[in-house]
Amino acid sequence: MAPSGIRLRKALGPSGERPQWPRGVRIAPFEPLRHAAAVHRLLTAAYRHGGGEIADFANWWAQLRADDEYSPDLVFIAVDRGDQVVGVAQCWTSAYVKDLAVDPAWRRCGLATALLLHAFEVFRRRGADAVDLKVEADNPSGAERLYRRLGMAPASDDEGPI
Repeated sequence: MAPSGIRLRKALGPSGERPQWPRGVRIAPFEPLRHAAAVHRLLTAAYRHGGGEIADFANWWAQLRADDEYSPDLVFIAVDRGDQVVGVAQCWTSAYVKDLAVDPAWRRCGLATALLLHAFEVFRRRGADAVDLKVEADNPSGAERLYRRLGMAPASDDEGPI
């Protein structure tokens, strides 16, 4: 039986909360040739402990680039002082957060919050009314609590499991 998930939505107003990046971390432009493998490693580690799964790098990268909703401008990465990728929010052009992952060493310091707030602001500037994502109902990481704290609620067109 496939895991069930909940589709959550954040309505975007005219202005939003600004991200507060943890000390030593900054948002950086995603450069596919430079960052794709690091993003894949981070997602693989996150899914290992948080439900879901990810294909091997070659298949993941080919599928991602072939998807009509993929845009490298919507892959938001956070890097540390050594330019190592420590967090990622992979978003679709439809104002959907496909993946969110934070390196275990950087959890519980506000990085996931900062990445989401950054994504919300980018979509607000792009004219989106809302941002959606799906969280696995059995995700042990506390992700749903984070999303709800940021104002996300079950999407009105999809109140139940997906």
